[in-house]
Amino acid sequence: MENVMDKELRGQGDFLTLSTIAYRNIWRNGRRTILCIIAVAVAVFFNIFMQAWISGMIEGIEEAVRTYETGHVNVVSNLFEEEREYYPVQYPIADGKSATELSAEIEALPGVKAALPRITTYASLFDSTVKHALLWGIDIQRERAVNVFNLTDRDDGLIEGRFPRAGSNECAVGLEFARKAGVKIGDPIPLKTVSAQFSDKYWRPVITGIFAFDYRKFDEEVILVPIDRLQRILVLGEATQQMFIYAENADDALRLRDEVAKMLGPGQTVREWGDNYWVAYMRQTSFLYVIVFLVFQIVASFLIINTVLMIIHERIKEIGMMGALGMTRREIVTVFFLEAVFLSVLGSAVGMFFGGLVTWIGSLFPLDMDTFTGGGMKEFPVSGTIFITFSPKILMEGFVFGILVSSLCTLIPSLKSAFIEPVEALRR
Repeated sequence: MENVMDKELRGQGDFLTLSTIAYRNIWRNGRRTILCIIAVAVAVFFNIFMQAWISGMIEGIEEAVRTYETGHVNVVSNLFEEEREYYPVQYPIADGKSATELSAEIEALPGVKAALPRITTYASLFDSTVKHALLWGIDIQRERAVNVFNLTDRDDGLIEGRFPRAGSNECAVGLEFARKAGVKIGDPIPLKTVSAQFSDKYWRPVITGIFAFDYRKFDEEVILVPIDRLQRILVLGEATQQMFIYAENADDALRLRDEVAKMLGPGQTVREWGDNYWVAYMRQTSFLYVIVFLVFQIVASFLIINTVLMIIHERIKEIGMMGALGMTRREIVTVFFLEAVFLSVLGSAVGMFFGGLVTWIGSLFPLDMDTFTGGGMKEFPVSGTIFITFSPKILMEGFVFGILVSSLCTLIPSLKSAFIEPVEALRR
């Protein structure tokens, strides 16, 4: 060991030489080195897995919001917005202008993929164990051409029968709704709703299809009906309650919001999907997760800090010899700091490998959220299953984050070696 050090110390100040010494030193106690690598690897794996999980959840929420709640841009009347939770139908957009004409005008704007009218209102059910439901009137053919309703299987979500035809006295219900109500294809659903003129309307649409959107709120509560039929029942004429605008490029949402607001003039509330409460909430709380990852990484780094302190204590005579042979304090500190850096790099690499492997598998096989929550996320705008995000960006962030935090945490204990006097060290 001394011959090697003599040979290597002849090149004092050479960073490569100091790195070689540091790398050899970390394997002088293989068991301790492996333990440090495992600690850092676990922290980096946790960091990567949680980032991938949260990213997958945010992406799932954003897609569910765009598909079911807002589109890229959502248009309602100001009066509807004030009472949105009640889904009032007496406040159509653009003063009751024809939904077909309005869609055509909006779709003429550059960057608009589709402008789809929708109507949502409450209904009371008769002769059923389910007493209340949401009537969801949409242009089914156009919606299927633009959206995938089942966000897990990436299809229209129809599992039995067919969707109701335009203008027909038909409906489709969710799988959970059919199970709770004990209904099947061919059964009528007697219900009552309230029209735009505040009169009670009784209706018996016949079930032609059963869907599973993997979106619990809709699978349990929604009765899907043709929008033209619902317009007549609600005495809305050709008007619509809401307009969902989908852009060719989601990044154009802000521009489209401004152009649509300018086109429709005052009296309308035009929002882009990023204004949705849950989307804004998830984005605003993202920094909290960074703090959690930082704390976890620092805790894991304590093992490396402790290891560096033990190494300095065990090798105090060696430090004295290194100083006696002419190594400067800066070089001695560099050697111990590089040992900690090597442990951080190796641990982060192992954590990144297993983090990447697990998140890659998670991106192929969705996680059933009902299993984790017992169905408690019904009001949460997220699909029933979540795909963990596999992203090279997340892997590199976890890798670099692990190295930086672990290395910086060991800088101070490494400095301890600089204050050891060679003569005093050799006496021990």
